[in-house]
Amino acid sequence: MSEAMLAIGTRKGLFLARSADGGPFEIEPIQFSTVAVTSVAIDTRGTTPRLLAGIEYGHFGPSVMYSDDLGKSWEEAPQPPIAFPEGTGATLAKVWQLVPSPSEPGVVWAGVEPGALFRSEDGGITYRLVESLWEHPHREHWEPGGGGLCLHTIVNHPTDPAIMGVAISTGGFYRTADGGRSWSAANHNIRAPFLPEGQQYPEFGQCVHKVGMDPARPERLYLQHHFGVYRSDDFGGSWQDIGSGLPSDFGFPIVAHPSRPGTIYVLPLRADMDRTPVDHLYRVYRSDDAGGTWRPFSSGLPAGPVHASVLRDAMTASAAGVFFGTRDGEVYGSRDDGETWSLVGGHLPDVLSVRAAVL
Repeated sequence: MSEAMLAIGTRKGLFLARSADGGPFEIEPIQFSTVAVTSVAIDTRGTTPRLLAGIEYGHFGPSVMYSDDLGKSWEEAPQPPIAFPEGTGATLAKVWQLVPSPSEPGVVWAGVEPGALFRSEDGGITYRLVESLWEHPHREHWEPGGGGLCLHTIVNHPTDPAIMGVAISTGGFYRTADGGRSWSAANHNIRAPFLPEGQQYPEFGQCVHKVGMDPARPERLYLQHHFGVYRSDDFGGSWQDIGSGLPSDFGFPIVAHPSRPGTIYVLPLRADMDRTPVDHLYRVYRSDDAGGTWRPFSSGLPAGPVHASVLRDAMTASAAGVFFGTRDGEVYGSRDDGETWSLVGGHLPDVLSVRAAVL
């Protein structure tokens, strides 16, 4: 029997949903009630899956919890699992991203606010600061985006641990080819229309919203910018605009199909000052030719006007299907590559992060 799991992080708790043999998802009772769950991960690399949750305890501060029994119980490191060294003068504000490395057993990466990268070598229990990125000369010039100065995206090459990329708002996309010993800005040809004329193609300072990797062709990346949707065929060496076929090039999530080369998904919003779905309808746009053309899909989604947006980490694609959660607490899923959709759960708190996996 096959089983799929959804991990849904919300403003007021974590919800796990499970499905057996392609049946409907059953949402389990809330965990971490009233606690913001800003990031989630389902680590299936070992014989026993491990769940990870980046939580925000209000005045108690952020932390990372882990579970080795699919959420029946949770543990936390005896000391704060993520903490800035004293000499940095920084304090952890939020855990934005938790990503198990696909090519290094036991390694988990964490992206945090203020914009920094941490590495765990014990499966996500404890972490240490990646000082090479923290000490990058550009860092002192990074400015917070609307959500803060956050490292919100980590992209790992599936077979080569030396190659990875990160996105910082509003630093831009940075990449390494030596396992994180050195980092370089990789934002060539990305336009920042909010900057003055003549300064709209900066080396860094880009407001990147999300980056996804094509798993079948890992040198190919897809990027949702504050305005603009882009593709890179050389792991960020240069970018080309692929948003001309969309009704709006503003949005937050962008995800790649786990096994179909060139297939990607976005959910456009009207504009930065009107962050509602285009035409007040949820329509997931899919491209099957790496952004050359786009088609909207909405079968099974609400027909009436909707007003809630979808955040950068609230959309995911895996072998379990394609899923997204909204800011008004609804989660939708598709098991036919986005052709049709169904409601997984409603009346949840504001959805912040969604991950799915086949166990």
